[in-house]
Amino acid sequence: MTAARSSMHAGLLAGTVGRVPRRVAVMSVHTSPLEQPGTGDAGGMNVYITQTAREMARRGISVEVFTRATSSDQPPVAELAPGVLVRHVPAGPFEPLDRTELPSQLCAFTAGVLRAEAFHPPGYYDLVHSHYWLSGQVGWLATERWGVPLVHTAHTLAKVKNAALAAGDTPEPRTRVIGEQQVVDEADRLIANTAVEARQLTGLYDADPAAVSTVAPGVDLENFRPGSRDEARTSLGLPRDAVVLAFAGRIQPLKAPDVLLHAAAELVRRDPALRERLVVMIVGGPSGSGLEQPEALRELAQSLGIAELTRFVPPQARERLAEVFRAADVVAVPSYNESFGLVAVEAQACGTPVVAAAVGGLPVAVSHGSSGLLVPSHRADAWADALAAVALRPDYRAELSAGAIEHAHQFSWRRTTDALLSAYSAAGADHQEAMRTEVAV
Repeated sequence: MTAARSSMHAGLLAGTVGRVPRRVAVMSVHTSPLEQPGTGDAGGMNVYITQTAREMARRGISVEVFTRATSSDQPPVAELAPGVLVRHVPAGPFEPLDRTELPSQLCAFTAGVLRAEAFHPPGYYDLVHSHYWLSGQVGWLATERWGVPLVHTAHTLAKVKNAALAAGDTPEPRTRVIGEQQVVDEADRLIANTAVEARQLTGLYDADPAAVSTVAPGVDLENFRPGSRDEARTSLGLPRDAVVLAFAGRIQPLKAPDVLLHAAAELVRRDPALRERLVVMIVGGPSGSGLEQPEALRELAQSLGIAELTRFVPPQARERLAEVFRAADVVAVPSYNESFGLVAVEAQACGTPVVAAAVGGLPVAVSHGSSGLLVPSHRADAWADALAAVALRPDYRAELSAGAIEHAHQFSWRRTTDALLSAYSAAGADHQEAMRTEVAV
């Protein structure tokens, strides 16, 4: 960047350091916040972007989310909520693309983002917040052009995923590792969901610890709240006396719904009478590497002899998903890696204990022995033990239920947004100081 241009950009930022931004550009290349979480590439990141954008807008901050157009029927601009716009940027064919195909469309996407900004006066956006490494690449280029800070949230990290692959899953490519490193090196501020992720950024990607802010995601406590289990079961067509184990999320090896099926089969093997009452709910749709074998989970249930006990349910809107959580005795989160685990907190907010893998951010999302149980392996016997300890012991389940509600109330999107805005202010100060140093040199 030239000294003259740096000086101009410093002038645009003058007087804004330490303040919250007026307008934020959010980059979400591979998935739109308008999509239904639980299928395709839509998941916790969609929820995160939607909820924090809504909360910022309620505080008078304008948010514009840039995402790739996947259909010619999508309008160029759509309103997600008052003060929150979603811009559909044409980049490649009007159809969903696998994430491995998206790097080839980043130039076109970036051109579309820069074109949209060019219609506005200089300094229109105060800050860019990118989500996932693909968006980080776009955000990096955009902030270089606009002279504004870049804040980046990885959500998942290739080196972490590759160290904990599910059997048969495909490793993340080297191009992603390189791309992530570039974004880590260039971002003014990195947002980690937990202290564990912050350590991964500094240890595996050599991030500057001073540039990493730990901000826990939240939960919609108005929607995900305790309610009548009997009413929820009636609404879902479940017997009131059933033993209900639930999984909610994308159907892919990383999320490991097969672990729940193996554990359920083990429970029935141990107690054949349980077959009369057990219901296993799998809520979600195939995504990622799960698209290669969309029927694999059904076939597994059949081979384990529990097909008639298993209900496969398509992704649900959040109001209906809350009903699923209220109806369940236990919600299972057996992932091989989670940067946080929104489903775990949402289920607990409904008063349902969670049994989760002791990986990534899940030990933060679940308080072991208080709001649920953490399992240190993915073995069927260990999971059967944990599920039985909660689902088949009403008194203990009631104790965990109370703890689950209390634990979930530590998280809210209001608190998340407070912390994000603080990180934005810090990023603005760091960015302006860096530009002053560059101009001086």
